[in-house]
Amino acid sequence: MKIAIGNDHAAVAMKFDIMEYIRSLNHEVTDYGTDTEESCDYPEYGEKVARAVASGEADCGVLICGTGVGISIAANKIKGIRAAVCSDCATARLVREHNNANILAFGARIVGGELARDIVKAYLDAEFLGGKHQRRIDMIRELEEKE
Repeated sequence: MKIAIGNDHAAVAMKFDIMEYIRSLNHEVTDYGTDTEESCDYPEYGEKVARAVASGEADCGVLICGTGVGISIAANKIKGIRAAVCSDCATARLVREHNNANILAFGARIVGGELARDIVKAYLDAEFLGGKHQRRIDMIRELEEKE
């Protein structure tokens, strides 16, 4: 699987750890984030990852900022993106199974390294269940079309 990853200054160290972990799971990772802890603007990186996912350049994405919230809000402005902030493994699995989230987001200031790896694994191992959930995804897509 091709995974796009992005981050702001609050998550540089965690990004590198997560990239290494994703590669250990035999996935390809493309880095769209910053490599410096100098203050930067998270919407830029949320957009880069979201556009890579929306275009099909990446199968899914991982976004990390201080809380995961700001960067996911930015990503969700891109048509076709369903970015979800997760701070636990159950939510990470369910956003994939029920919401077909195509971007996982979390906060480097919220979750520790081991939990972050577990969240990523839960997300990547899960599969969209379809069925009634597909109807709901279609409804979300219709909302996007109204804008």
